[in-house]
Formats: sequence, C-alpha cells, structure tokens
Amino acid sequence: MNLRKRLRPPAEVPTSSMADIAFLLIVFFMLTAVFATTEGLQFQFPEDDPTQLDVQPEEAIHIKINGDGNYVVDRTPMTEAEMGGYVQMKMEQTPQKPVIIQTNGEAPYFVMIDILDLLKYLEVQNISIPTQTEVERWKAFGIFE
Repeated sequence: MNLRKRLRPPAEVPTSSMADIAFLLIVFFMLTAVFATTEGLQFQFPEDDPTQLDVQPEEAIHIKINGDGNYVVDRTPMTEAEMGGYVQMKMEQTPQKPVIIQTNGEAPYFVMIDILDLLKYLEVQNISIPTQTEVERWKAFGIFE
C-alpha cells in the first residue's frame, strides 16, 4: 500500500483583480451619482417707500473698563454706583438697549465680573463684549475711544 500525501497549495486570497474591481466600482459610483445643484438664494430687494418713517439707529451703552479699575460710561467717567443708576435709567427708557463692555487688557479680571454681575442684577439682556479686532475696526469710525 502506497499512501501518498497529497500536496495542497497554500490557501491565499486572489488579489490580482482587486484593483480592477475597485476601479470599476469607482467608475460605477461616479456615473450613477446624482449631484445636487444649488440655485442660490431667491429674494427681491425692497421697493423704496416714501411713506416709511425715518428710524434712527439705537445707540448702545458703552462701558469701558480701564487698567486701573476706573470706568468710562458713554465717554463720562463714573464709579460703579453711578454706573448702576445710569444704566438703570437708560434701561427704563429702552429695555432692549444693547450694552457693550470694552475691557482694557491690563484690568483685573474680577472688575469685569463685577460689571457683569451688576448688569445681571439690573436684568440687562443684550450684553456684548467685542474682540480686539472689532475694537480696532470701530475705532476707525470713531465709535470706540
């Protein structure tokens, strides 16, 4: 009895045509893909209406905090107590009046927090703190000192 072992070839995955299959899949998806085109925004400019009332822009309350903890509110030096009364008077006239807080980089952090707490106590809802870039841009227009 002659028993011979059969030699089996090593198991391997044929990868010779994998690049061809990938290329065909890419071509298939490119040809069958649907590309959406955006048409842009559809709007019309408003017509000139001579009966429309002239509305003046609302001025904001500008609070500047200097490096030594002094406050300048609407170009007038004030203490924190004076500022509270001034802001409260302005908010009674226009409740949604914006408040801009500009802080000097050398001012202590707690000073700005004190002002934010005061504005929160006065229930001011429209507070903004401009970035340095915004301050430089608005200085060109003479809005910030």
